[in-house]
Amino acid sequence: MNGMTAIEVQGLRKVYRGHEAVAGIDLAVARGEVFALLGPNGAGKTTTVEILEGHRRRSGGEARVLGEDPGTAGRAWRARIGIVLQDADDAADLTVREMVRHIAGFYPGPRPADEVIELVGLTGKQHNKIRSLSGGQRRRVDVALGIVGRPELLFLDEPTTGFDPQARRQFWDLIRDLAAEGTTIVLTTHYLEEAEALADRLAVLAGGRIVAEGTPATLGGRAAAGAKVSWKGHTEQVSDPTPLLHRLVAENEDLSTLTITRPTLEDIYLNLIGASE
Repeated sequence: MNGMTAIEVQGLRKVYRGHEAVAGIDLAVARGEVFALLGPNGAGKTTTVEILEGHRRRSGGEARVLGEDPGTAGRAWRARIGIVLQDADDAADLTVREMVRHIAGFYPGPRPADEVIELVGLTGKQHNKIRSLSGGQRRRVDVALGIVGRPELLFLDEPTTGFDPQARRQFWDLIRDLAAEGTTIVLTTHYLEEAEALADRLAVLAGGRIVAEGTPATLGGRAAAGAKVSWKGHTEQVSDPTPLLHRLVAENEDLSTLTITRPTLEDIYLNLIGASE
């Protein structure tokens, strides 16, 4: 593992009672990268992330996270990572500020509690007890607890579940700001537009295996998939629509209804997991 790599995995496996939940995956995440893991429920995403966080033992393969084996790394290593769990517990009788300050005390150089609360958009709720918050607001508390320690590496498991569209966009800005500061981010999400908006690269897991990996623009051959051109009841699939458009203009075709569509990330994703199944 070199200094430019935050995560390196080779042949990672996890077996539960004879079922191979993670079936020998290879993965590398560069420092400062935003990397998204996509896949249906049961694909192995959460198990993979839990192994990388040091919360679950692997059955086989090699894993290095920030230069250490997550299965044996100690407290100093844990202080370098942040985790936003999918179903995090909370201390309902504490206020937002009390909870953030409490967790900050476990880190050697945390962000100020008020700064973190502002970053996640809870300044007006900082003195409210967590029990009184809505589901989306509690999720923001989870995010605050994940970033208060200034992590080098941040794991986000379905971080915007329960967010309204405005809150989700604000969260995206926060992730971009953290990435700009050099934080490495591993994101699992069911929102494909979120992965496309945030991820430098992504991988699709199905059946415990990586079935595709690449940038949002190139995943699964997306960049080479061509375009569908439709006009006045006609449709043509072409690799490059430019020659067809020149021909239609030369033939004085009515182009008022012309549309050009390319495969979306969702189209590619559904094809990938469908082929795997």
